Amino acid sequence: PNGTKEKNVTIAIARKLRALLNADPQFKPVLTRDGDYFISVMGRSDVARKQNANFLVSIHADAAPNRDATGASVWVLSNRRANSEMAGWLEQHEKQSELLGGAGDVLANSQADPYLSQAVLDLQFGHSQRVGYDVATNVLSQLQRIGNLHKRRPEHASLGVLRSPDIPSILVETGFISNNGEERLLGSDDYQEQIAEAIYNGLRNYFMQHPLQSAPR
Repeated sequence: PNGTKEKNVTIAIARKLRALLNADPQFKPVLTRDGDYFISVMGRSDVARKQNANFLVSIHADAAPNRDATGASVWVLSNRRANSEMAGWLEQHEKQSELLGGAGDVLANSQADPYLSQAVLDLQFGHSQRVGYDVATNVLSQLQRIGNLHKRRPEHASLGVLRSPDIPSILVETGFISNNGEERLLGSDDYQEQIAEAIYNGLRNYFMQHPLQSAPR
């Protein structure tokens, strides 16, 4: 309503989150974007893969025609999107190798039953989906402490940035920039810090109980 831009809000929160993660020795954060330039939705998960990421957090601000809509939500990869991506990757040797490491080369270069490749990918996705959902639940519980929730449970979606069955990921909608009150909050340095702390605490709480490790390969 008052001209606050999502890209400015989200990069500010991301930088604050990076600072918190950098101060914690169990994390090594990398931003997919660290300036005012465009990276495609698909490109963000590619950056994460090239960095050998264990987890991907995508930060957004929501908007809706209904200016009364408020609250944060957290989204995870849907089964439909994961199955669609995996079907395409099973056709490509290079993608199999990226996803499965050495196992991908063995499967692609042998006469292995194609259902074996599918089974390995299914195991990997099952791991990623469980981790993503559990982290999302932790992040939501932290976000609830600082403001309203639009969705009280993690939501499944077919979103491009959540397209990687091999990398556990969440998309955090920090609030509605289309709502006057939340727009003011999202533009506030203090509130941005609170959101960053909520995401950090959600990540930390999960990974303190489940130390960082790669998906099964």
